[in-house]
Amino acid sequence: MIFLRSFFFNIFLFAGIASACIISIPFLFVKDKYMICAGKFLSYYIFYLLKIFFKTEIEFRGLQNLKKYEKYFVASAHQSMFETFALQTVLPGPIFILKKELVKIPIFGWCLKKIGAIAIVRETATKENLNFFDKILNKIKDTDRPLLIFPQGTRVAYKERPPFKKGVSRIYEALKLPCVPVALNTGKIWPKNSFNKYPGKIIISFLTPIEPGLEKEKFLSKLQSDIYKEIDLID
Repeated sequence: MIFLRSFFFNIFLFAGIASACIISIPFLFVKDKYMICAGKFLSYYIFYLLKIFFKTEIEFRGLQNLKKYEKYFVASAHQSMFETFALQTVLPGPIFILKKELVKIPIFGWCLKKIGAIAIVRETATKENLNFFDKILNKIKDTDRPLLIFPQGTRVAYKERPPFKKGVSRIYEALKLPCVPVALNTGKIWPKNSFNKYPGKIIISFLTPIEPGLEKEKFLSKLQSDIYKEIDLID
């Protein structure tokens, strides 16, 4: 039964993503706010699919923590594809940091570029990565849109607890902005690299912001500890 539900869910999911990308082509030539709205619409569509096929309940906690500062950046745990959509519904047009392979996908990658996504070549030292932090500063300086980063570097299984990448601490130091940590349990419902999805309740929790001014190592340690402790409580 799970396999059958997952089969139809995946058909509607990827058909919806493909359709949204094609419909959004005209938005490539107008203000980015229209592409941001299209991303939110697609996200709500995915919420609807989860509810229809798996009766999934989705709960956001700690949304008040997004209102404590006018400017901030978000560091989220990453367990599935789902949070890349879900976070767009509550964050005001997040600017993603993502792997370069995604922006190379025809049409989909163009849409990502349109909303200001910043690509990075993972696990390598390249000329493109040398000015990576300059790109971030230039993007954030003149906008109220928050940066969104996944400090685990890639999707991880729900029970995995890998150390966070040091890049997030360099971003924290460079931006000099509060960081809002995000804990979640999406991997229980939508596991990494799994065809099957499962019924249950998805919880996405925005934690108390970490104010700027900490040493990089202390920030990284606190960020990792806060997120993993909250994930354990969600479990």
